[in-house]
This record gives sequence, C-alpha cells and structure tokens, in this order.
Amino acid sequence: MDIDLSPRLSKKTYGGDGGSYHEWCSEELPMLGEAKIGAAKLALEKQGLALPSYSDSAKVAYVLQGSGTCGIVLPEATKDKVLPIKKGDALALPFGVVTWWFNPNDTELVVLFLGDTSKAHKPGKFTNFHLTGTNGIFTGFTPEFVGRAWDLTEAEVQKLVHSQTDAGITKLKDGQKMPEPLPQDREGMVLNCLEAPLDVDIKNGGRVVVLNTQNLPLVGEVGLGADLVRIDGHSMCSPGFSCDSAFQVTYIVRGSGRVQVVGIDGKRVLETKVKGGCLFIVPRFFVVSKIADADGMEWFSIITTPNPVFSHLAGRTSVWKALSPEVLASSFNTAPEMEKLFRSKRTSDAIFFPPSD
Repeated sequence: MDIDLSPRLSKKTYGGDGGSYHEWCSEELPMLGEAKIGAAKLALEKQGLALPSYSDSAKVAYVLQGSGTCGIVLPEATKDKVLPIKKGDALALPFGVVTWWFNPNDTELVVLFLGDTSKAHKPGKFTNFHLTGTNGIFTGFTPEFVGRAWDLTEAEVQKLVHSQTDAGITKLKDGQKMPEPLPQDREGMVLNCLEAPLDVDIKNGGRVVVLNTQNLPLVGEVGLGADLVRIDGHSMCSPGFSCDSAFQVTYIVRGSGRVQVVGIDGKRVLETKVKGGCLFIVPRFFVVSKIADADGMEWFSIITTPNPVFSHLAGRTSVWKALSPEVLASSFNTAPEMEKLFRSKRTSDAIFFPPSD
C-alpha cells in the first residue's frame, strides 16, 4: 500500500460569530477515502447554536472541551431528547438522527465527529443536511410546496423560511431561550469516558476506556467501536493491530509523542511526531505503536467494528507469550538461552510500558 499516512490538522469549512465547523479532507488525508471514514470538529462560542441537521453518515461524537446542550431527534420520535453534555462525553449517532448543539457558557464547546462514510454521497466526507438557515432544505422548495406541507400562506412561508440569515451555525441574541437539558435523557445515549470504569489501568503507564455495545448499545447501530487512551509521560503503547479487519482512526486530544506504523513486508510506513489536534488512520492489519513525550499523550479513536479485538506484539498478553518456546526460538533462529531471556521480559506489563527508571 503506497499511501500517505501522515497526520493532519483540520481546516475551517464555515462559521461566523456563533462558532465554526472544521473538516479533514481526503485530498490531504488520503486514508479517509480509502477507509471511507469522515472526520470533523464543531466549535461553538458562547450562545452559539449549530442549527438542526442530519447527516448521510453514522457517527460517534466526542466532546473535547467545554459543556453545553445536545438535542437529538431519533427516527419517528415525537420529541427531541435534550441532553446536558460535557468534556469526555461520547455519543453514538446512527443514521437518520437530527441533532442540534448549543453552548450557553463562556468556555468554547468543541465536539469531534468520526464516522463511517461508506454509504455517504462522497466517501471520506460527511454531508450534512440543514433543516434551516440560508442553506436549509426548505429554501430549495417553492413557496407553494412549503405552504402545502406546513399549511401556511405564501407570506408566512417567506417570513419563516428566510428569516434565518446564517448557514449552519448562528449566535442567539440576548434573551433568546433554549430548552433546559434533562439529565435523564443521557441514559443510554451518552458515556463519559473520563468517568467510566477503566478497562485497562497500569500504574505510571496508561489507562483505557473502551466504548462497545455493552456500555453504549447505540454503537451497534452505528457499526463503530471507540476508545479513549491516556498514557503517562515517556510511556509506550505496545505494538499491536486490529485482528478483525478494521481501520483505526486516531485523534490526538492532548499532549504529544512519537508514532510508528509498520505494514506489509515489514516496511515502516509512518514514523512521525504527533500533537494535539492531529488525526491519522492506521490501515487494516498494520501494526502501530506510540511513545509519549514528557507530558503524556491522550487520544480518542474509532475502530470500524462495534466490538473491536486487538492483538499485541509485546507485553504479558502478547502473541509471543502464547507461542511455544520451540516455535519462538526457531522463528527467531536463536539459541534457547536467548528465547528464555526474551520470554522472561514483560511478564507483568500489558499494553502500556512505563519508562525505565
């Protein structure tokens, strides 16, 4: 596979006083098109409202910063769910849901979207359909059709459809009200990755929370799994690969470090530094490993299967520990003494390796 895997930063697509929308494009990050994955970020200023819309893709949303409100209308629902959201929240958004996002606070609200675009209009890119605004669906219909649909006069149609002068994102005026979020609406819709029970916790090494159909059932409808990984300063994430033919899409939330990816015929296809805001994709069955800089590193990933399975090539749970000693010695063409030395290492560490003293 001769394709550029270099990490990229997002670019602003549109926005105004209320906030902005940013995307990664397949022209700069070719693996988006190859893996049929979309990636975008929404940043809302105080009183910023992302107008109601739906997408041609199923997604996972992750709140990178701030807090606010998310409205979700599930297919055939008679009322929207109005969720309070905060940093660390992950939401699964299946096909057909209508969402809106609002930030009532001083701190900018930033939400990451990663999703499957295999059924999208353009693989590697989300296409969002806004219900209102200058690019809203009903601006394309004639007043006759809108009037018949909503039982309004032509004058009423003109006033209603064309009053919103912003596209995609607007800023509410002082005094404009929004619905109060309901904590009970979070049930079954949201998992906070910073508060959820840890699936892996290694002292001075790192921690993992995995999103799957057990703790967030909606990921089954989305068809994606996800995880939040935090490793400490100078720690290493074991070389490993997805053993169920899945792509791994990784967004660096904070910190920095080094990444290496090895692919077909033992060829190192990526060796680079990454920092907060970078996004990169690991092809199917390729092996990836990361080492954090002094301040540690945190990343959020989606995997293109709802219940991902990984194989690691170092540590207590690695493939090498499972192989027979004779097979290991013969495979490396080494003496039994070297095989014993190799096997005696990493007997208690799993997945994350703290720095040596």
